[in-house]
Amino acid sequence: MENSKSKDPLHGITLQRIVEQLVDYYGFDTLGELIKIKCFTDNPSVKSSLTFLRKTDWARKQVEDLYIKSASKLVK
Repeated sequence: MENSKSKDPLHGITLQRIVEQLVDYYGFDTLGELIKIKCFTDNPSVKSSLTFLRKTDWARKQVEDLYIKSASKLVK
């Protein structure tokens, strides 16, 4: 039997963990510059960001893409 490993780089990583690691590394100010969404610029918090990103597929995709690009810099 072959060892089937997911090819998805986000496999097993929660959205909360993604947001928290991006905030820890970049901070909300830089995140708001990199990804132009209000949840990172207007009274930002992890909780409000998660609420928005869970409802908004295009924004979540941008956050996930940034996470994948930044993965080597982020503490795991």
